[in-house]
Amino acid sequence: MARIPYPDLSNASKDVRDLAERIEPMLNIFRMLPHAESAFYGFMKFGNSLLLKTQIDPILREIMILRVGHLSRANYEIHQHEKIAAHVGMSLAKIAAIAGDRESEVFSEVERLVLRFVDEVVEGVKATNETFDALSIHFNHRQLNEAVLTIGFYMMVCRYLENFEIELEDEGNVDPTLNIDGWK
Repeated sequence: MARIPYPDLSNASKDVRDLAERIEPMLNIFRMLPHAESAFYGFMKFGNSLLLKTQIDPILREIMILRVGHLSRANYEIHQHEKIAAHVGMSLAKIAAIAGDRESEVFSEVERLVLRFVDEVVEGVKATNETFDALSIHFNHRQLNEAVLTIGFYMMVCRYLENFEIELEDEGNVDPTLNIDGWK
């Protein structure tokens, strides 16, 4: 059970109610967010832009998000993004390996580099010059920016989920793809 009750949307502003009506599926994280009424729209827009409009390969994006989830010990985030990772074509072996050794042979050279970049940003705030320069060979300036923003956003999401102890939805009520194709 969440640490605080989910808000009653009938008491929310019209803007919040209108946005909530467009969210499908209405995951528990999205049910809690209307408490932060002024941030609700921006959170949804920013999150959707990172999921749908970056130039980063979707598998690399999901590697980043899942690694942040594991480093943050955020089970809700891991659970939901394992579904998205599978939906975008990541192998089950890679999904399982993300929690462990970033040097695993299931990962390509670029994937290992992305994992190292995530680890350095999460654990040390700033990636080393060596890692940043190596990633710069594979990512253009836009993608480098999107990578840092993705890592930072999902660090925030994990902390939000964990601090409010937002519980997983019943499996039968959630589209395993999270309806990601419908968010475009």
